[in-house]
Amino acid sequence: MSVELGHFALILALVVAVFQATVPLIGAQRGNVQWMQLATPAAVVQAVLTAVSFGILVNAFVVSDFSVLNVTMNSSTLKPMIYKITGSWASHEGSMLLWVLVLAVYGMAVAVFGRNLPPALRARVLSIQAMIAVAFYLFILITSNPFERIFPAPMEGRGMNALLQDPGIAFHPPLLYLGYVGFSIAFSFAVAALIEGRVDAAWARWVRPWTLAAWGFLTAGIVLGSWWAYYELGWGGWWFWDPVENSSFMPWLVGTALLHSAIVVEKRNSMKSWTIFLAILTFSFSVLGTFIVRSGVLSSVHAFASDPARGVFILGLLLLVAGGSFTLFSIRAPQLKAGGLFQPVSREGSLLLNNLLMTVAAAVVLLGTLYPLILDALGSPKVSVGPPFFNAVFIPLMVPAILVMSVGTLMAWKRGNIRRALKELFVAFWAAVVVILVNWVFVEDASVLSLLGIGMASWLMFGTLTETALRIKLFRTDFATSMRRLANIPRSAWGMTCSHFGLGVAIAGMIASTAWSTESITVMKLNESLNVAGYTYTFKGVRDVQGPNYTATVGAFEVRKGGKPFTWLYPENRIYPLQGRPTTEAAIQTTLWTDLYIALGKKDQNGSGYVVRIYNNPMVLWLWIGSIMLVGGAAVSLTDRRHRVGAPQKTQKPIKAQPAAAE
Repeated sequence: MSVELGHFALILALVVAVFQATVPLIGAQRGNVQWMQLATPAAVVQAVLTAVSFGILVNAFVVSDFSVLNVTMNSSTLKPMIYKITGSWASHEGSMLLWVLVLAVYGMAVAVFGRNLPPALRARVLSIQAMIAVAFYLFILITSNPFERIFPAPMEGRGMNALLQDPGIAFHPPLLYLGYVGFSIAFSFAVAALIEGRVDAAWARWVRPWTLAAWGFLTAGIVLGSWWAYYELGWGGWWFWDPVENSSFMPWLVGTALLHSAIVVEKRNSMKSWTIFLAILTFSFSVLGTFIVRSGVLSSVHAFASDPARGVFILGLLLLVAGGSFTLFSIRAPQLKAGGLFQPVSREGSLLLNNLLMTVAAAVVLLGTLYPLILDALGSPKVSVGPPFFNAVFIPLMVPAILVMSVGTLMAWKRGNIRRALKELFVAFWAAVVVILVNWVFVEDASVLSLLGIGMASWLMFGTLTETALRIKLFRTDFATSMRRLANIPRSAWGMTCSHFGLGVAIAGMIASTAWSTESITVMKLNESLNVAGYTYTFKGVRDVQGPNYTATVGAFEVRKGGKPFTWLYPENRIYPLQGRPTTEAAIQTTLWTDLYIALGKKDQNGSGYVVRIYNNPMVLWLWIGSIMLVGGAAVSLTDRRHRVGAPQKTQKPIKAQPAAAE
């Protein structure tokens, strides 16, 4: 299949997007229903054309068409088929094509499933969505053509970055894009609402499912990337405050605030301007993340590109998106009616406090990420902002946010009673105290801060269970009635419970694996043993293995606990000949309470042994389980019928004929 056809389909998609961005918007302004209705078929056609273009690019990778420069630079005949397919979005050009495909599919979803939206609002939303698409189509066609030919075509490609040849990182970008781009829908709804000058509970109900879906996908993408970094890089950790990690974390923080703020708009018709502001800010952070990853202004182990010309284009797009939308916000936001009032001590107040803390935390991450760049631009000496800064500033902001979560869910709308809420959390408080005491007894050299952190996580988990217990009136009515109330809990409430509890589980895993981890870096010779955190590791030698497109040195380690056999671990060092780049495949034995983690390094200078990294990371599994619960909570909430796209339509009931009155 000719790749020129894919290029042509992309150009046609641009033309359709220009039409979609203008005609329906003019129709909405003039009240022309026919012009407004053109937004729906235009969105569908645009998505189909972009899908055709992306499908042709994937086919070029599958058949190893090395006449395409993108395929030559990022694939080879030696790669397994799965990585040939995922290689289509492992490059900058292919990943941007995937970006616009996701953008077009989201627009099509609004067109198809949002038929009960007011016609003018739907037309404006789809037009704004198309404007974003036009900008990215131009970016691809002008600076990042994925279908560029190379002549003469080489017989073999250069292969893909060895670090990306892994299932975890292969599907990490698509999930991130489903999150990043998903927030564009909330952005489009926000700008459309500013144009119309109206935000109400129905608007919030339309926005919430899209925000929830984007948040869930972004959470899944971040967790998958963290999991990949944990076992692939061989550094023994799951988060490093890398600029690319930060670029996805910032929209997640603000998106979390947006998700909760939209609840207040829907339930209490309040915090309208703030919610619009967060919707704009969230997508602006998503575009900023694209700039960070692709401009080359900051280095990272997994950045896509380092082309200043592309960076200038995206920077201009960022200024247009953020500057234009915030200018419109400054003009139209004062016209939005304030809505319902509430006391600071209320559920709305707790949600607003958490919103502010999340937003300030995102600003802190932004400052730490861009501060070295700002100093460099001013000609100052280069500095590095690393984990010590982020931990010292970010964590104090998150502590009150997490503590308030349990209290806020027990507060009444409009006016709450904090003493009553704390009284209801009496059991949760003492359960957290018991957890702290148990860890103080059984964990050696546990710091006070780590124990308090575990207590905070326990407070959140038990507080979440308390909210559910109060909802079903557990122990306050008969058991059968409580079970009936449990069965009737809405799925959105179940999703909230699952996510909040999962966050507590994840926090416990984060704290334990960070504060109580044991590390040993040493050179081990054949049959030499080493004791780490109560486990004895014996090096039994290495063997060479031939993979499909790599060679590997595989180490063998016998692990004993208390003198008894526990497990065997086989870490690898891989070399991919086409890139000549080594990668580390850590060997990990996971249990409920700890991870045994080994990374095999190179031979020492004498050639008599190998450098070995051994970690004992407590409760890492809790981090992954809690993260899965976060994503699962979002998925469960989306199945609630009240979260379906659009507000329910009113149906006209036929008027029954009345008998004639007797004269």
